[in-house]
Amino acid sequence: MSGTSLDGVDAALVDLSAAQPRLLATHWLAYPDDLKADLLALHEPGENELDQSARIANRLADLYAEATLAALTKAGVGPAQVRALGCHGQTVRHQPARGYTLQINNGARLAERTGITTIADFRSRDIAAGGQGAPLVPAFHAAVFGAANAHRVIVNIGGISNLTDLPPGGPVRGWDCGPGNLVMDAWTRLHFGCDYDAGGAIAARGTVNAALLTQMLEHPFLAAPPPKSTGREDFTVAWLMTLIQDDTSPEDVLATLLELTVHGISDAIRQHCSGASEVYLCGGGAHNLTLIARLRAHLPSLTIEKTDALGSPIDWVEAIAFAWLAKRCLEGGTGNLPAVTGARGARILGAIYPA
Repeated sequence: MSGTSLDGVDAALVDLSAAQPRLLATHWLAYPDDLKADLLALHEPGENELDQSARIANRLADLYAEATLAALTKAGVGPAQVRALGCHGQTVRHQPARGYTLQINNGARLAERTGITTIADFRSRDIAAGGQGAPLVPAFHAAVFGAANAHRVIVNIGGISNLTDLPPGGPVRGWDCGPGNLVMDAWTRLHFGCDYDAGGAIAARGTVNAALLTQMLEHPFLAAPPPKSTGREDFTVAWLMTLIQDDTSPEDVLATLLELTVHGISDAIRQHCSGASEVYLCGGGAHNLTLIARLRAHLPSLTIEKTDALGSPIDWVEAIAFAWLAKRCLEGGTGNLPAVTGARGARILGAIYPA
């Protein structure tokens, strides 16, 4: 898995022989700075994009292979023992309204480099069926985290935040809530010289600017009803700069961005997840202590914990999910939930590149 935050590659080796996935080994590779810059550039129209995309896809496939083989080495497992490799690819454009989403990768090269049957391009079939192509993890959340005696909400806080509503005996729903770490990370790099605000310590020094928050909350995506999905195109530093007054301190802007993320999640739960009693967090944002404290302040009647309590470490839930989606593809099982993505029906997701 490599997500919207553009921080690196998560590789997870997973035993899916039982109902509860068993995490056997993990490995993380940071993106080199030049690769991150090239990926950011691809989010906007530019010169020679086709060549750039193809070259970066090859480079990504090599990184995915390196991370995969490192995880296997840690576990003492050979490629021949692995049934399949599910690879999400790196999103550079997400335009479901225009009928496409683009996760760059080279599945053939990845299969060749690892010797493992590779499943890639999970999102396109859902969009072809009229869906948003995202989020795809709710089907996994339902299979692994659903409970017969508790109404749970699973919240992934990556670059974008998304949630899955799991009412016992009710329909599973899920959607993107808005920005997660995306704009906060960009602002932190710009003003504080680090890739992210560790633990939310910098935001904790700031004060929420109520007027700025009000303007942020007027973003049309936040008011749109689910099903819906968003990406880096909708929430940018350029958008933020149109709202900021010159006298607002960088710390106050970061505190306000954090509050925007909290509002996106908590408002969605209050408006659309009636009866929920438990919230479980995963993704990089689950390390942000300030964000968690603010979520608890906004949702005082709900129990808010991390997915570790359910047996899945917060940093690896999405990588595990794409292993699960790869298994579904090979078995001919559907991977999307039409109530989540808006697709015309359930579809088998992914393109298969045999070893």
